[in-house]
Amino acid sequence: MVFAAPNDALARAEGLLDADPSPLHASVAHQVIGIWQRDWGDMRIALHHLRRARDLAARADSADREADVLAALGVALVHAGRTQQGLAALERGIERGSGHTRARVLFRRAYARWVLGHHREALEDVRRAIPVLRQVDDVIWTARALTLRATVHLALGAVDRADADFTAAEALWDTTGQEHDKADAVESRGLAAFRSGDIPAALRLLDEAEERYAKLGTPTFMLNIRRCEVLMAAGLAPEALAEADAAIAVLDGIGGQSTRKAELLLAAARAARLAGDAHTAIARADMAVRLFAGQRRSWWETHARLVLIEARVTAGRSSGRLVADTAAVADRLASFGAPAAPEASLLAGRIALTLGWRADAERHLGVAARSRHNGPPLARMTGWAAQALRARAAGSGRGVLEACRRGLDVLDAHRMTLGASELRARATAQGAELAALAQQASLDSGSPRRLLVWSERWRATALSTPPTRPPADPELLSDLTAFREIAARAEEARSDARPVPALEREQRRLEREIRSRTLRLRGDTPGDGHRFDPARLLQRLGDDTRLIELAVLDGRVQVLLCGQGRVRRFEAGLLAEAETEAEHVQAGLRRLAHPGAEARLPVVEAAGRRLEELLLGPAAAHLGDGPVVVVPPARLHRVPWALLPSLRERVLSVSPSASGWLRARETEPPPGGRQVLVRGPGLATGGAEVPHLAGRYGGAVVLEHADARAAQVLEELDGAALAHIAAHGTFRADGPLFSSLRMADGPLIVHDFERLDRSPYRIILSCCDTARFASVGADELLGLVTALLPLGTAGVVACTAPVNDAAVVPLMLALHKGLSEGLSLAEALRDARAALPGDALHRATGWAFSAFGAA
Repeated sequence: MVFAAPNDALARAEGLLDADPSPLHASVAHQVIGIWQRDWGDMRIALHHLRRARDLAARADSADREADVLAALGVALVHAGRTQQGLAALERGIERGSGHTRARVLFRRAYARWVLGHHREALEDVRRAIPVLRQVDDVIWTARALTLRATVHLALGAVDRADADFTAAEALWDTTGQEHDKADAVESRGLAAFRSGDIPAALRLLDEAEERYAKLGTPTFMLNIRRCEVLMAAGLAPEALAEADAAIAVLDGIGGQSTRKAELLLAAARAARLAGDAHTAIARADMAVRLFAGQRRSWWETHARLVLIEARVTAGRSSGRLVADTAAVADRLASFGAPAAPEASLLAGRIALTLGWRADAERHLGVAARSRHNGPPLARMTGWAAQALRARAAGSGRGVLEACRRGLDVLDAHRMTLGASELRARATAQGAELAALAQQASLDSGSPRRLLVWSERWRATALSTPPTRPPADPELLSDLTAFREIAARAEEARSDARPVPALEREQRRLEREIRSRTLRLRGDTPGDGHRFDPARLLQRLGDDTRLIELAVLDGRVQVLLCGQGRVRRFEAGLLAEAETEAEHVQAGLRRLAHPGAEARLPVVEAAGRRLEELLLGPAAAHLGDGPVVVVPPARLHRVPWALLPSLRERVLSVSPSASGWLRARETEPPPGGRQVLVRGPGLATGGAEVPHLAGRYGGAVVLEHADARAAQVLEELDGAALAHIAAHGTFRADGPLFSSLRMADGPLIVHDFERLDRSPYRIILSCCDTARFASVGADELLGLVTALLPLGTAGVVACTAPVNDAAVVPLMLALHKGLSEGLSLAEALRDARAALPGDALHRATGWAFSAFGAA
């Protein structure tokens, strides 16, 4: 009963002890309390009750009862870090038990051996236990044994065998009332989905398991560990670190299992390293190594040592000792049959290369490269990365490019299984090394066109296909509506200076639920298999238009100037200096958004000149007289490009990638030419341009006041030719897909826009913070504008800096005047800037807006 209804079992056991039971029955009651405390409470209390149960079983003179208690005690001792005592208790249990009981003890020893990382021995114990359990028709324990065997198979990389056992166990669980065991089975299936590369299914199953555990009221430390693994694979390392640290705090608070704490520390170390926090990673990994060593868990200790070495390398350490240590770890992992062995060999090869030890590097990389043809996607990626490094060490540029192509193809296929745009974007981080190796090989080859191809290969890929839309998910729609209502109430309370903690807590809960539902979506588009074609780009550009793609190699900006049938390369400044200058410009524009700051204008213009030197370098002198398209890396998304002197008077547009510009250029406008004008609440000017625009566009749909509600706005935006939205914009750096536009009934967030069948062909966002993005993955952007581009929008005008609301109105009226005369967004924006007064306030307002895309 303790695994069917844990809290009820605990209460009944305590009630039984109050009734002065016989030693036999008291032994059972103490064992139940001990199991409950072992798995969900204080280990010291657990050991006290299990030892009492053992002594009572001996008094009752029941060998099988004593064997059963010894098995539970042995597992508890192992979890407490007392490995030798635990294994001795399990051995004694096997000696005391017979037949059916002995098979159950064997299962418990198999479990303990799995905890310790003794996988082959665990399989042998399960192999001996299952036939006996089946023979006596013990459905529950047979299902447990099959679930454990599947889990051990997963640890050894045998996904197909694990899947077969999970399927067989699930059929048995369906015939029982063992709710905790059922939840554990769902959790294990989530792990299996993850090991096979299906991250959305893994997240869905782990969420389902968590809901089941919540109904039983039991902690979920193993689930926390597994979710950390999945979150890291999905590119969400900071979240994995937060989850691991929170679980450690809970575990410490209840005096829980030492084994689980070590595993959580290992998960935290991995997450910290992936999040770029090498010092935290070193501290957590070092603690994990010490705990695993004390628990005599060599398999786990070796994995922790690998993470510790990786963190030290990330912190900049490199030595011959590290090569030897990493090679020893790789050998140990290989001897265990651990799937992480190629990762360790790759690391040893990398360190050897930095030291110039070519022979050692080739040996280790050769071992790692064997994994490139088999296993889950990330293991194959490891193999292709090793193969690329081998080719580079051998001086084969062609070999580097081929290995990088094959590795990124693997990751491409993996990304397309992900339905959420956030996961697709973050997953690209796993291909960053391959993309950088290919770019460097292209630069070394002296071919600007090849460098362009490889710069495009892994840039803004999340925008290449729209995110998967949930099939009429009523719960998601309900959560979005509730979120909007709560956010509106919180905003109203803040404006009245009323406390909002309860509302904010509920808003955060709904955000977690919405995000969780979207992350579970599985990709439903196989990808178009399109490969970027420079010739097609050059043909579209023609003789007049220039496209500037900025690539960053070894921290320096490389300018690829495309136009007039050729691609030329120029070297510009350091990316870090450009980022610093861009922040200075942002600060200057914020100041200029307020009257009385004219003295700052020369400072901002000087910063614009410095930015041009750093970002365009000598290429600025070769731009010709025609339109210019700028394709910056994600880290430069906040540059107000119209401020740069050579771009200031031009028809200028910005695109996340050259491929994206081509798609936008070739997107056809929808039939009908419907215009939609939206005016949200709380604007300083009241959205003063909207009534004027309603007069300009006869028959336009106008949504304002109470009509500017999210559902109505989305309905009208779907498939429109032109949309103008005057509404407060809020960028959420902590959750970019919750960036919003304020409507009458609350925020309209990015997740709402992703439900459109087709977003407007052209859309103008006339307020602050609408063109701010979060830079994630290898070179990806998440934000409001990037949500619109894959959904049919060919052109967007939005703001990259805070602006003065009153100064925006004449800019918008001039912009629409140009559009009504047949100009593109970029042409109309250029003319609108020129039409503004020449004072600092209006000039800064014009610089703050950018045209994205090609419409």
